[in-house]
This record gives sequence, structure tokens and C-alpha cells, in this order.
Amino acid sequence: MRVLGVDPGLTRCGVGVVDGEPGRGAALVEVGVLRTPTAEPVAARLTALEQGVNDWIDRHQPDAVAVERVFSQANVRTVMGTAQAGAVAIVAAARRGLPVALYTPSEVKAAVSGSGRADKHQVTFMVTRLLALPEPPKPADAADALALALCHLWRGPALARLTAARGAGRGSRPRVGGASGGGASGRDAPGGGASGGALPGGGVAGGAVSGGGVAGGAVSDGGVAGGAVSDGAVSDGAVSGDTGSAGVRSGDVLPFGRPAVGR
Repeated sequence: MRVLGVDPGLTRCGVGVVDGEPGRGAALVEVGVLRTPTAEPVAARLTALEQGVNDWIDRHQPDAVAVERVFSQANVRTVMGTAQAGAVAIVAAARRGLPVALYTPSEVKAAVSGSGRADKHQVTFMVTRLLALPEPPKPADAADALALALCHLWRGPALARLTAARGAGRGSRPRVGGASGGGASGRDAPGGGASGGALPGGGVAGGAVSGGGVAGGAVSDGGVAGGAVSDGAVSDGAVSGDTGSAGVRSGDVLPFGRPAVGR
């Protein structure tokens, strides 16, 4: 597997290509830095970066591209330039149909050094050892690009399998319940349940309910109509909408000897 790592930056953009396989050693193919003059307009600098990334992709034909994910910094101007350079690399890879992976600095540090808090010197030292380089790559942007490539080389396939497994799990998960619109349907529901069919507005109709439930009535917009209620306070009363008006009058005797209380 061949991976192109890109450490984005508007002034210096590190690029590095690594060959290898997960669980085995890796080998350096090429490493370098793309530079743009600060005196040039931003549009011209981004165009130069795009051309440079395209040249690296065409020359090395990587299987994937790993780009550092931009994170918040105190210097907004630096963040903007880094984000723009990263977007250029992502678009260049996407146009060629190459998979693009984004990694935070902490993820990259943990992958190559075992600690997400490693400093640049430690990352450079580990990259030099892992790739058996005669000397550390310079500047630090070049070392960071190689670290990104190594990170994806070792973590990319595992993350891809995990994503595929999660997608398959969601696709095969059975649907639970047959209710729609907030209603319920099916058999009689004891203990305050509802049954018989889903109605608009979250109502329930057509089922027998015991223990304070509602049954046998049509319901709309949260109201109750023509429903028999056991252990409840409403019997043979029509209730509709949100007004609370009902066919039950004050003084009516309801089941189990409970008088109705009118408004």
C-alpha cells in the first residue's frame, strides 16, 4: 500500500510518500516540502499548491491520501491558511478518485510514538527510526507528512473495516414496533396500554384497555371520543381537540361510583 501524507500549510506544505503494509515495516519513497512566496496573492499561492500536489500524485500514484485535520488555534490567520491548503490537497485527491483520510495531530502522534502529547522532536525521532532514515527529515513539515502517511498505513485499513461493519449492522437491524404517528396498534394492552390502531395527532383507537387506558374510541389531535374507560374518570364521553370539552357533565356517576367533576 502506498500512502501520500500531506501536512497542509500555505507557506510550507509537507508531502511524503510511504510504502508498506499494516503490521509490517514501512519504506520511504520520497519526502519534500511545497513552498509558496508570502508576497503572492492567496489565489496564486493556492494554485501553486494544487499544482504541486497534483505532480506528487501523478508521479507516485498513491493508493490513498492522508491529510492533517485542522484544529482550532489562537492565530486565526494561520488556521485559515492551513485549512485552505488542506482543502486543496483533499480536492486534488478526490478528483482522481483516491480515498482521503483526515487525522488530528494527536492521532498522528499516538500512531507513531504511542503518545498523543508527543512534541515535534519526538515525532521526528520516531519517524526517522520507523523508516530507518540516515538522518531526520527536515523541516518539521516534512517529518509530519511522513508521520501522517505512517498513521494511515497502520490505522486506515482497520478504520475502513470498522466503518464497513457499522454500516452493515445498521442495514441489517430489524425494525421494532408497528406504530405510526405516535399511536399504537395490535392486541389488547393491559395495565394502561393502548391498542387497536394508530391515529393522527398521536391518538389511539379500536383496542380494549384496562387499568386506566382508553379503548374502543376514535381519537384525533390528542382527544378521546366515545371510549370506554375502566378505573378511569371518563365513560361514554366525547372529548376532542385541546379544548377539553366533553360529553361528561358534573355530577354524572361514572363506573365504580366515581362522580364526574365539571369545569
